[in-house]
Amino acid sequence: MNKFEALGLNNAIVKAVTELGFENPTPIQEKVIPALLTGTTDLVALAQTGTGKTAAFGLPLISLINFASRDTQAVILCPTRELCMQITRDLQNYTKYIEGSNIVAVYGGASIEGQSREIKRGAQIVVATPGRMNDMIDRRNVNLSKVRYAVLDEADEMLNMGFKEDLDTILSQTPQEKNTWLFSATMPDEVLRISKNYMTSPIEITAGTKNSGNVNIEHVYYVVHARDKYPTLKRIADSNPDIFAIVFCRTKIETQEIADKLIKDGYNADALHGDLSQSQRDHVMKRYRNRSLQMLVATDVAARGIDVQDVTHVINYALPDEIENYTHRSGRTARAGKTGVSIAIINMKEIGKIKIIERLVKTKFSHAKVPNGFEVCEKQLFSLVKKIHDVEVNEQAIESYLPKIYDELKDLSREDIIKRFVSTEFNRFLEYYKNAPDLNVSTNKERPSAEGITKLFINLGEMDKLNSRTMTEYISEVAGVASNTIVSVDVKSSFSFIEAKADVAEVIMGTFKNIQYNGRNVRIESRGSKGGEKRSFGNGNSYGERNYGNRSERGNYSSKGNGYGERRSYGSSSGDRKSYSDRSGRGNYSKSYTDNGNSENSDRGRYSKAASNDSDDRKNNFKREKRPRKTF
Repeated sequence: MNKFEALGLNNAIVKAVTELGFENPTPIQEKVIPALLTGTTDLVALAQTGTGKTAAFGLPLISLINFASRDTQAVILCPTRELCMQITRDLQNYTKYIEGSNIVAVYGGASIEGQSREIKRGAQIVVATPGRMNDMIDRRNVNLSKVRYAVLDEADEMLNMGFKEDLDTILSQTPQEKNTWLFSATMPDEVLRISKNYMTSPIEITAGTKNSGNVNIEHVYYVVHARDKYPTLKRIADSNPDIFAIVFCRTKIETQEIADKLIKDGYNADALHGDLSQSQRDHVMKRYRNRSLQMLVATDVAARGIDVQDVTHVINYALPDEIENYTHRSGRTARAGKTGVSIAIINMKEIGKIKIIERLVKTKFSHAKVPNGFEVCEKQLFSLVKKIHDVEVNEQAIESYLPKIYDELKDLSREDIIKRFVSTEFNRFLEYYKNAPDLNVSTNKERPSAEGITKLFINLGEMDKLNSRTMTEYISEVAGVASNTIVSVDVKSSFSFIEAKADVAEVIMGTFKNIQYNGRNVRIESRGSKGGEKRSFGNGNSYGERNYGNRSERGNYSSKGNGYGERRSYGSSSGDRKSYSDRSGRGNYSKSYTDNGNSENSDRGRYSKAASNDSDDRKNNFKREKRPRKTF
């Protein structure tokens, strides 16, 4: 006997799920299906995403529905349109051999008239998002008076998204004697209140530990400067050549910007967020499901409802505002019993959040180091070698070409052929990652001693179109020192701080005495070692009170006080608030800085851009790193 048949499901359903490749019920299915098949109980089920919750409620629901009737007998509510469509597709697959079944998805972003027509044709099961279902009720396009089963899927997320009033309105339209089934990954107080308000003596079933994460997921975090998050993302992708990932960002703007950067740098990536039309979202998801994309960059709208198999990595480019959402994000990988990795790219101030998440998911995170250039190249090289080793050779197709190939290569040894072939494919990566800087930030426990380290000031920064990588390369090349002797580079708007080994710092300062960058004198000053004296190198007066007028279209710059000025202004702004006016026709750019002038590492230091209406101008406000384009 089939194991699903042993749970009490009928032959038509068992045949459908068998064809879908279902062999053994998951733990939540084994517990829930027999309980729900009685058709007489309310239920609260707690299980992580990817454990088969849709089948857990969908299979018994189909068994209990009278498909000979055209009445709406069940309503399933879920938080997002993606999840709504996913549940609908699954239920339609389960009812493949049941005649007369009509399961309708109701969600925003699609024609409400078309959805109404589908329901009037006789929809026994309606799967809906709360907002659109409320619209249908207001228009009297749906009749819920004969609903026997109400299912709340991802109940915690619906409450997080502010759907409590919508849920109250919808459930008030259903008969009081119905059965209510509530499914959730976590059990916050709000979900408990729902169970008390809408259920009578519900049974509670838990698969795994309450509010815990999937045990098949490895949780990892990298600590970097905020400005290095994007280079870190690229290194993660490059060091995992077969990556198939979802990258989560906090805002729609950030999501689109990161996706655009990845596309420009040669990655197979795209964005998924709320500003896309439904047809655009469907197109993106279709490409992701058929693996035309390797990285899907998404907001939390995608944390629910993306049921894509074999996602290898979930990457938290930004941690979620609601810590509970981490569980749902990470649940996009390691589905159906497989393994996966959930990565968080954080700065020093967010280490505390990692500790909170550890307590929430009851899982320990491991602190990993961002791969260096050698490690990335090694991973890429051996991935290429493995592909060569495993490639299927079409002997018949290439046979006629082989004599000329052998003749052309006859003067090369086997080793020479291998080296040249690999180099043809690999030289671009070697060049890109040559002198790649260390992106890791030391935590307090690992912080290296300041002994033998000299801090330097240089009057070059972001406005010179330099970042930490290109600054390291520039100094290394000019001074003739190895890039790994430059301990860290902290690039600000018009200047930067550099930490280098003491002997190397002397070489750098000596080299830069008469150097110009883009026609401007480069100035390097020693900030000393462990509070030592400050020295000035380069052209011009000593660093202290100084004024530069309208340098390179940057507006007026002034600095007062000793050392790193406490009061500074550019153009018409002053103090810690700075503005740059209409550079390159791209509109005004503003940044709010914390006391140390570094907004990227501050929760309060958010940036905003008021750009022209041309989205391309807005997207290209910053010079992006180039990367060798590669084909997957």
